[in-house]
Order: sequence, then C-alpha cells, then structure tokens
Amino acid sequence: MWEWVWYILMFFVLLAGLFINLLGLPGLWLMLGVAGVYAFMTDKLYLGWKSLTALLILAVGAEAVEFIAGAAGSKTAGGSKRGMAGAIVGGLIGGVLGTGIPVPVVGTVVGAIVGAFAGAAIVEYMIRKDVEHSMRVGIGAAKGRFWGTVFKSAFGIAMLIVAMWTGFPR
Repeated sequence: MWEWVWYILMFFVLLAGLFINLLGLPGLWLMLGVAGVYAFMTDKLYLGWKSLTALLILAVGAEAVEFIAGAAGSKTAGGSKRGMAGAIVGGLIGGVLGTGIPVPVVGTVVGAIVGAFAGAAIVEYMIRKDVEHSMRVGIGAAKGRFWGTVFKSAFGIAMLIVAMWTGFPR
C-alpha cells in the first residue's frame, strides 16, 4: 500500500516540477530529486538506476538546450559572442522581472523572451550602432529563448512519463 502513496506523491511533485520549470526555476531537478526519493523509499523495486540515469540525462539535456537556445538564436541572426551573452543575461533578468506580472507562468516566460530580445539587441547596438541589425539579432534571441522554453518543457514531460511508467507499482 505504501508504494501507491509514494507513487501518488511523486506524481504531484513531478507536476509541480513541470510548473516551476516554466517559472525559470529548477523544476526538472526537483523532478529528478523526487524520483530518487521514490526509488529510495521503495528500495528501487520499481524505479531503479537505469531509470534514474535516464532522468538525469534528460535533465542535463534540457538545461543545455535552454541555456544555448537564446544565444543560438542571436548567433543565427548574425549576433556576436557579446550579443549572445546579452541574450543569456537579458533572458535571466527578464524572467525574474516577468515573475512580478500577475499572470502566473506567462509573466515569467514572456519576461524571459523579452529580456533575451532586449539583452541581445542592446549589446549589438552598443557594438555596431545599427538599429536594423540590433533588432534582427534581438528577434533571433527571442525566438531562440521561446524554443528553448518549449523544448525544455518537452524534456520535462518526457521525464514525467519515464518516472511514472517505470515507477508504476506492480
């Protein structure tokens, strides 16, 4: 019976992890942690090392995709390395500031996207003094950040499925 209690608790914490992931917080690491606790509490009877390793790989892959996405969008649009750094810093600042918007999740995601745009565009403008180029790089950074969030969320959904499937009490 306790396996089912742990399983249901794991499910709700996994959902919370997906949600806080959208806020720009380390939700995927929470998901990995709760899967590890579940494995420990059930003596790895259902969810074992192979599953935990798969979840770790998914979490690391998701972080890499999100981290690189905004910068890659900036680079694809012709941005410099400093513009890429501006996209990363702007995305982080925008995500934090966007959290203050009264619409949960949406404010953070929009803030991060707008921040990536602003960070890349401002840095590129400071370098080249070309508004058209700066806007193009900013738009590329915003698109990259958006797709980074989408793909990171997809990784989170995959983590949810792996944990729930392999952890199912039999």
